[in-house]
Order: sequence, then C-alpha cells, then structure tokens
Amino acid sequence: MKLKNIIHLLLFSLIIISCDEEFVEEVEIVDPTAEERGEFNVPVDFVNGVYGRHTDFAYAFAYLGITEIISDNADKGSAPTDTGTDKHLLDGLTHTTSTPSIQNMWTQWYKTIGRATLSIEFTEEYYAENPDPENLESRLIGEAKFLRALNYFWLVRSFGPIPLQHVSLVERAPVEEIYSYIEQDLNDAISLLPAKSEYAPSDLGRATSGAAQALLAKVYLYQEEWQAAADAANSVITSGEYGLEDDYATLWRESTENGIESIFELQGRGEIPAHGIQQYSSTQGARGPSGWGWGFNTPTEDLVNAFDSEEDEIRKNATIVFAGETLWDGREVDPAVENPRYNEKAYSSANAGAGDGDKNIRVLRYAEILLIYAEALNELGQTATAEDFLNMVRERVELEPKTGLSQEELRQAIWKERRLELAFEHDRWFDLIRTGQAAEEMIEHGKPFQTGRHELFPIPNDQLIQTPEMEQNPGW
Repeated sequence: MKLKNIIHLLLFSLIIISCDEEFVEEVEIVDPTAEERGEFNVPVDFVNGVYGRHTDFAYAFAYLGITEIISDNADKGSAPTDTGTDKHLLDGLTHTTSTPSIQNMWTQWYKTIGRATLSIEFTEEYYAENPDPENLESRLIGEAKFLRALNYFWLVRSFGPIPLQHVSLVERAPVEEIYSYIEQDLNDAISLLPAKSEYAPSDLGRATSGAAQALLAKVYLYQEEWQAAADAANSVITSGEYGLEDDYATLWRESTENGIESIFELQGRGEIPAHGIQQYSSTQGARGPSGWGWGFNTPTEDLVNAFDSEEDEIRKNATIVFAGETLWDGREVDPAVENPRYNEKAYSSANAGAGDGDKNIRVLRYAEILLIYAEALNELGQTATAEDFLNMVRERVELEPKTGLSQEELRQAIWKERRLELAFEHDRWFDLIRTGQAAEEMIEHGKPFQTGRHELFPIPNDQLIQTPEMEQNPGW
C-alpha cells in the first residue's frame, strides 16, 4: 500500500482528537468560531484536519446503519441480542427522532463543514500575510470546498432542507438552495484543484479536479438534471485520468487503493497518529469461531438472489464472505460463525480486527461515473448509447451485454446494475429513495415504509431541543 507510509493527509490526527474533545457530546450545528484556529499552525494542517474528520468511529458504525443496514442490501447481523445500540431499529425501519446513528451523522457532517469553512478562512488570512512559495493557497481552498460540498451532499440527501451553516444555524434552506451551494463549491474546486496525475505520489488521496467533477455529476443525478449530469460525467470519462481495474475482486483491497479506478477515497493508515477509519473492518468482520469482528451489516439473502438472477458470480463472491469459505488471502472462515454472510468489501487482510484500520473507504470510483453517464443518457432518450456505457461495467465481470432495450427496460437494468456494482458502498438506501423504489422494496421485505415520512431521516430530537425554532421533517 504505497500510500500508507507517505501520504500526509492525516498526520495531525492527534491534534484533531484533542481539539474535538469539547464537541464530543454536542449535537447542534456547530457554529464556526475562531477557537479551533489556535490548534493549527499552517493551512495544510487545517486542511488535513478536515480530512481527519472522516476517520471517526461514526463512519464505522453509525454510517453503516443509515446507508446499508436500513436497506434491502443488509441485515443488522451480529447476535440477535446485540442491537448495536440502534441498528435493529434501522434494520426494522422503526427508527425515531432519538436514534443515535442519525444524530451521530448529523453532528459529524456539520462539524466537518464547520472545520472546512474555518480552513478556507484561515488559509486566505494566512497567505494574505505570508509568502506562498509552493503556490498552495488555491489547492488547499479547493480541497476544503470539495470536502464541504461532499458533507453537504450527504446531509441534503439524508435530511432534505437543512441549515446552510454560514447563513443560519436554525433556518432550513430549501433543497434547491442547498444544491446550488454545493454546485458552487464544486465548480470552484474544479477550477482550483489539480488533476490526479498532477499530484506527487506523497499526495495521492487528496481531492482532485476529477473528484469534484465526479461528485458534481452525482449531485446533478440526484436532482434529475440529466444533461448536466451527462456533461459532468463525460468530463470525467474523457479526462484520461481514470479507468476500470481489470479485476473487480481487487477493488476494495490494499493493492488498488488510489489506483486507476479511484476517484476519491477516505484514507486509512492503520496506525497512530495517522489512524484509519476507526474499526471499519472490525465492526463488519465475521463474528464467532475464527472471526475477527462484531458481525454487523451482513448481506441479505435478497442481495444474494439479485446477484444470482444475473448469474453474477464475480461480484457476488467479491462482495460477500460466506460462512465456511476460504478467502482470497487464505483465511478460513469457520462454518460456525454467527452469521451466514459478511461484507467482504470491509475486510482487511493484514488489519482485520484492528481498531485503527487500514481500510480505505471508496467514495467515488470510475465505474459509478459510467453508470451515472448511462442513466443520464437514457433519460435524455439516448438509450442505445447509454447501453454501451452500462455494458462497459458488465463486461468487466463477464456478463452478457444488454442490447435492444426500451428506455424503461434500460432504466431498470441500470438501477439493478448500480445495486450489484456498488453493493456496500453506502449508496443503496439513497438510490432506493431517489428512484422511487423504496416503498415497494421495503414493504416487500416486511418493513413498515410510510410514504411521505421515511424518504428523509428526522431532524435529531436533541437538535430540536437546542433550537426549537427549527422545523421537523414531515411525519416525524
């Protein structure tokens, strides 16, 4: 893993931990103040601190609950008596305004946004008074804007109208206004950031112009702005910076981290001070005899059936650890482990059960951009061309091409392809919501989905206690 010993995105994790102690129990939208600035000496430290916020335990547990466990991809897993605090509620679609995982991610994302904003201000002030011989100012501001946009995107697709932190800590801005702000940050980042190939090896993993362009394509996709989504995705495709890994089975392994298919990843080193995403692998590792983890976020039988219906053995076996199998690195999984299946994309060969994991979380990769382009083209009536880009993804895993489909048939095929290609990459619940499939899928699985309520998570109750003027989401 060439990145692990040289990248300095997270070199200041100990600083990050110390300056966050005062915020640990807070839920409210953190008002950016000058307090944090005293913890950082130069702008690169501050920007590294924004990246560092993505290594917190929230991404190893709360994030699983609201992205995958809640969906038809995953069950809670673990022992029947181990709720994971609230994972049984998310699994059963019985979460409430006080569900901790929802509170944790609301707080996590807003803290990160606040730090990104402070980072931009600090960088501008610093270089107004100090020389910039390495011409870092623009890049550092671009990185912070990309990270701020990413966290606002996660918030708006989860909660709908939300406060824009720089405008109000109480008043919820319309979704259109949130997306407009995200788009501005991303367009700024595109103009300020280098391409992936322009980074030194020691900086691989930082935000790039391609990452900002890719996220912009996804932002447009969620708004059904099909032409804009197609244009942004095509810019990534034609950039020459990215391609598909030859072997799908390697995509979440150490060997392909920050590789040709990688557009943006959360970086994990697996050692202090630059720790990894805390316990991401251990929370999802096999539980029981020969196990290495807690056993949460386990693949459903429905997901297995979805793979089997496409005869998709390559992606099924690369995504799912089955009880009794021998993994790619020779690890034997005891048939008597607690659950029949586990998430292989969370597995770390060298660092399986360690708290400071070395697993990078893939956030954006090239295959998804191909599928975004295919979906946008199909919605624009360019169905035949859209099939070509869908089939690029299918060809890698040795599946027959889709040809001669109607627009509706291809739409369904692309949605299914996203599920199989991106399983356990933290998009499934939001794909179900944005495509209007959630109610039917959840009810089919015996979960009490209520239209007009479950499309959004509730604003956390602790937030409303602190800011009673803030409105709750419908149905909550």
